[in-house]
Amino acid sequence: MAPSHSTSIARCDAPGVMEGSSPGCLRKLYRHTRNQLHNAWLRGCLKHSGQGAFGCLAARLASWGTMPYHGRAFLAEMTPRGFVAPSAAISHPDLRLGKHVYIGDHVVISFLNGGGPLELQDQVQLYGDAFLQTGSGGRLRIGAGTHIQPGCHIHAILADITIGKQVEIAPGCGFYCYDHGIDPGVMIMEQPLKTKGGISVGDGAWLGHRVTVLQGVSIGAGAVIAAGSVVVHSIPDNAIAAGVPARVIRYRSAANDISKNESTPNTPT
Repeated sequence: MAPSHSTSIARCDAPGVMEGSSPGCLRKLYRHTRNQLHNAWLRGCLKHSGQGAFGCLAARLASWGTMPYHGRAFLAEMTPRGFVAPSAAISHPDLRLGKHVYIGDHVVISFLNGGGPLELQDQVQLYGDAFLQTGSGGRLRIGAGTHIQPGCHIHAILADITIGKQVEIAPGCGFYCYDHGIDPGVMIMEQPLKTKGGISVGDGAWLGHRVTVLQGVSIGAGAVIAAGSVVVHSIPDNAIAAGVPARVIRYRSAANDISKNESTPNTPT
């Protein structure tokens, strides 16, 4: 025997609904139908969105009526194709996108001669005005679930930049794995670029507002870098670092808190 109870949608959908249903039931049915049609519209637009003229139009239609910034990230979750904002500028010939990647408004993904691949793994989110670039043999890989907030610059020039999974990168951060020559007697613009090595950031790290990470360093898994810091030396796992240059001030584990380990030497008795 069929169960005696049913959902409000099922009751509204039954024969004779217009005759005996309550106004509340009809409102639920209306909202349900409206949401279904809206989602079908979004999926249709997202299916055709992309970088061409028609693709940009489809992306613009999909994002119409949505809030900017985080308010559009849900669009990337609706299809494995992800979502690229129509205002994003992508000119990289070897861009590798995972599933459900979100590329927000005015993001620039660029390429210099000899640049390596640029890989964004599943569910990476790039927010407005971020600038990503590879060049001169450098490669860039950003791990699954990492969020890069507005205004960040990541330049993999001459060496690789690898950012792990589920890393939180706050607005205005910069990653530079190259430097200009500064020999006297020659204009700096005319001197060749050089590097001390690439940059790596471990899984689950968090970089605060306007952190700058320079060439040849690694930031360990779970590390926290305070806002405004400049990282010129490697930071170990789970460390909390701050300052210019950044130095470890303590660890996330209380047992490893260096402020407790740096005790005053015992006085002889």
